[in-house]
Amino acid sequence: MTTTTMTLGGALNAGLRRALEHDPKVVVMGEDVGTLGGVFRITDTLQKDFGEGRVIDTPLAESGIVGTAFGMALRGYRPVCEIQFDGFVYPAFDQIVSQVAKIHYRTAGTVTAPLTVRIPYGGGIGAVEHHSESPEVYFTHTAGLRVVSPSTPSDAYWMIQQAVALDDPVIFLEPKHRYWERGEVDTNTAPDLALTSARVTRSGTEATIVTFGALVATALRAAEIAEAEGHSLEVVDLRSLSPIDFDTIEASVRRTGRLVVVQEAPVFCGIGAEIAARTSERCFYQLEAPVLRVGGFDIPYPPAKLESHHRPDPDRILDAVDRALAA
Repeated sequence: MTTTTMTLGGALNAGLRRALEHDPKVVVMGEDVGTLGGVFRITDTLQKDFGEGRVIDTPLAESGIVGTAFGMALRGYRPVCEIQFDGFVYPAFDQIVSQVAKIHYRTAGTVTAPLTVRIPYGGGIGAVEHHSESPEVYFTHTAGLRVVSPSTPSDAYWMIQQAVALDDPVIFLEPKHRYWERGEVDTNTAPDLALTSARVTRSGTEATIVTFGALVATALRAAEIAEAEGHSLEVVDLRSLSPIDFDTIEASVRRTGRLVVVQEAPVFCGIGAEIAARTSERCFYQLEAPVLRVGGFDIPYPPAKLESHHRPDPDRILDAVDRALAA
């Protein structure tokens, strides 16, 4: 076993490098991904090592980036597009939801679009709106797209390779707040977990916390605090937002009897709403309390000085847990 300590951003770089080495049809494209190596340096040195024909600096035109990549995918390439920041994806929204997501269905399964769109998302870096948004629900609502988000360097390394190898289009959401956090990565042995599977990252007995991306570490911190206070919380990392691994969620809730869903996006009509509704249908007789949701407020992303109040923290998560336990 070859285990290396990497940052999440470094793991993404290594995963992209391995995908480029494995398949000559893989190309990386986006604004400043070549010479600069991307705003967050996720593609650092890739153009130097693979050339300008495989790591392509594009104009500042997200619709053009995705539209060109879509055409390349139809011709047998496996493009990986980088959107510099979450809020910049909207000019490409029409290409993604009207063309990329529908081509497989529109052609009765005869045409595929093996295209990965990487989007750094979420807050916590002191930026402003259009640089700190959580647009995942727009894409999870769109049939034909897979939507995934890693929370650890190991998942980042392996999930980006799994996404690139798929014949389906994938929205790959990268929690930018965690780019610099380190973890161990086994670069030789892939984990025995499908791209669409959730993972129980901490076992517990009294309540389940379901979350994804940057907030997995926050939920684990909340569970540690709860343990010091005599409570046992289970934490489930979704990893895949579309499809959602409801079987893992259901099994956890049947053990604990309570569920708190945590997301950084506003609570209204978010991922948590779907999980709450589906879990209430599947676990009605096992639930000891209503499913509760913790998330951002129903406002545009606030100024950087206020983002700590907007993003869920351990205190807000534990407040919801306390309400569930008291029900």
